[in-house]
Amino acid sequence: MRGLIFLLMALFGSTAAAYEVTICYNYGCAVQAIVKIDADDTLQLSLLFADADSAPEERESIRLAVGYMNRIAGKQTPVFNDKGGNDNEEGVNGRMDCIDHSHSTTGYLHFIEARGWLQFHRVLEPIHRAPLLVNDHWSARIEELDSGEQYAVDTWFLDNGEPATIYPVHEWLKGTAPHG
Repeated sequence: MRGLIFLLMALFGSTAAAYEVTICYNYGCAVQAIVKIDADDTLQLSLLFADADSAPEERESIRLAVGYMNRIAGKQTPVFNDKGGNDNEEGVNGRMDCIDHSHSTTGYLHFIEARGWLQFHRVLEPIHRAPLLVNDHWSARIEELDSGEQYAVDTWFLDNGEPATIYPVHEWLKGTAPHG
């Protein structure tokens, strides 16, 4: 039933006009761009959340949706060139550091939240870790409504369009990363 409600909301809540999300790239948000999310993509994104009946399922939907939105951005901007991490990117148009990723992902999360697709989480401001300037890093952040547990939603580690990584903030602050 929830899936049908999401489908109807997406179909009838959409207009021909595209929704806009501001992203940034080329390190330190040097370049900002508007990414348009059209009605078809809005429908596809809504379907990712249609059957999420728990906080863990919703986090999985968030992971997939953020990756999908990064692929949309890669069709409209040079961020398709972005590779995981910051290695070998000097001079690459569309490269993204963690500041760019945290800003852009937070924008995607606000888009998702504004559509009413989040039932178990809310979007918070980005989070920063910098223990003695080693492992200095930024990430988007969400909070589970029932438990109050916060999660880092991080897209910096992987190539553009891959699903986001999501870690409890207490683990992320210790330097947790998908590749060790």
